Amino acid sequence: MNGREINWIALIVVIVLFVIVAVMGFLAARWRKSDDGLHSLDEWGLGGRGFGTWITWFLLGGDLYTAYTFVAVPAAMWATGAVTGFFAVPYTIVLYPIIFIIMSRLWSVSHRHGYVTSADFVGGRYGSRWLSLAVAVTGIVATMPYIALQLVGIKSVLTVLGLGSSENVLLTDLPLILAFVVLAAYTYTSGLRAPAMIAVVKDLLIYLSVIVAVIYLPIKFGGWDAIFGAAETKLGTVNQATGKPAGVFIPGGANYSAYWTLALGSALALFMYPHSVTGVLASKGRNTIRRNAAILPLYSLMLGFLALLGYVAIKAGTKPTDLDGSVNPQLVVPQLFLDHFPAWFAGVALAAIAIGALVPAAIMSIAAANLFTRNVYRDFIRPDVDPKTEASVSKIVSLVVKVGALIFVVAMDQTTAINLQLLGGIWILQTFPAVVAGLYTRWFDRWALLVGWAVGIAFGTVSAYNVVNPVTHAHFGGSVAPIPGTDFSVYIAVTAFALNLIVAAVLTLVLRALKVPAGQDKTRASDYGADETDPKVTAIERTHRFVEPGGAPPVP
Repeated sequence: MNGREINWIALIVVIVLFVIVAVMGFLAARWRKSDDGLHSLDEWGLGGRGFGTWITWFLLGGDLYTAYTFVAVPAAMWATGAVTGFFAVPYTIVLYPIIFIIMSRLWSVSHRHGYVTSADFVGGRYGSRWLSLAVAVTGIVATMPYIALQLVGIKSVLTVLGLGSSENVLLTDLPLILAFVVLAAYTYTSGLRAPAMIAVVKDLLIYLSVIVAVIYLPIKFGGWDAIFGAAETKLGTVNQATGKPAGVFIPGGANYSAYWTLALGSALALFMYPHSVTGVLASKGRNTIRRNAAILPLYSLMLGFLALLGYVAIKAGTKPTDLDGSVNPQLVVPQLFLDHFPAWFAGVALAAIAIGALVPAAIMSIAAANLFTRNVYRDFIRPDVDPKTEASVSKIVSLVVKVGALIFVVAMDQTTAINLQLLGGIWILQTFPAVVAGLYTRWFDRWALLVGWAVGIAFGTVSAYNVVNPVTHAHFGGSVAPIPGTDFSVYIAVTAFALNLIVAAVLTLVLRALKVPAGQDKTRASDYGADETDPKVTAIERTHRFVEPGGAPPVP
């Protein structure tokens, strides 16, 4: 039987807050709704492209700082230290100049042409359905395990609350399935408006929980000096299975290359994910994106404090024991709150994590559905599809995507989702040359970019497979490996990305010499700096509300 007792006070608080946000999710269907209802991808999938600075700030914050982030970052600090945990803080800082410079250009060209996805832009820029399809499929496949990991965040909360049994699978997974059903229902009815509204509650709860924790817990455990001392001792202890220290307290020279490439590669990859692009394109103005790039670092400050809770858990002696008796680092933060705070406040913190899973899971499923609808269904199956059918197809696909993610968590080992998410980061970075280079130049050849993408995907997948966990001896044991022919260990995605770029550049020169047709570019130089006050954009907004829904595919 399950050895955990149900913490009824914390559980009731979690349930009450969950019900409140679920009601908000359904009511969001009426929020800023157009006269035509949510019957186009612009309305259902992008919230009418009308979110201002503060809603966009909460939406992007809820989108990028997911439940799994709040669970996994301190868990990594607790288990193996700074290289695998704290790199997330500088990587989110590096991210914001990328948002300021690059994403504002993507917003402009997308707003002018009615692009809903980054693959829409790639198709219009290069005149290639196949390159557009490659970007779309990569986005969908990379997003699926990411959604699954949000459900892992919910599952960690349910486990420490005492819901579940190692002998009764139905009892263990039923609350998760119910949460999924509610998530699927309000996403279907309200589209992107639901997570945008819920993100406000989620972020306020997270800020409250983290601020109280980083003030109260260090006082309780003797200050940061004692906490850092305990962490240094634990991470410096030799692991009997590997003969090496259990982790890294402060990265040394041998860890620098892994640390900075993880930070840089992750920053470049994050805004290639479909859910990040969706959050950007849902905003109402180019300058809205830039203002958010200036104020979003507040989340990085919070993430730094949150990461340090992993070290606090070491000093506190937190035991993250799973239902089967094994040690599960993902339970560290939920268990820490439950052990050292009043039950009602622990319930607030655990609800923040659970609600923190609902926001990104909803956005991710919407983004993946938009990719399928626009860049698979419309481009290859029904080029003449009308806007209402587009929205209907996207709603159905969003449900299918969430079911797939639920199957990952319920029917498979959690490690499978983690391994696939590791691969997802490697894969999604391979779309960077097509998307970002296209925002600045048309120099690259479409077929060269496609081959470069394929080479990067293949190399990154094989390299990740060849990383073996020293304890379990399982493949996909990490995301860092030496550059072939050297002892210089870096993030695999960065090596694959460099190879991708080299192949694309060399092949472009070859294809230019052979005078292979370049494909039609449907964009103009003026598109990339257009704002909401641009005359063409203003005329489209006045006539069709923001952009003309549907319209001809970007590639005939």
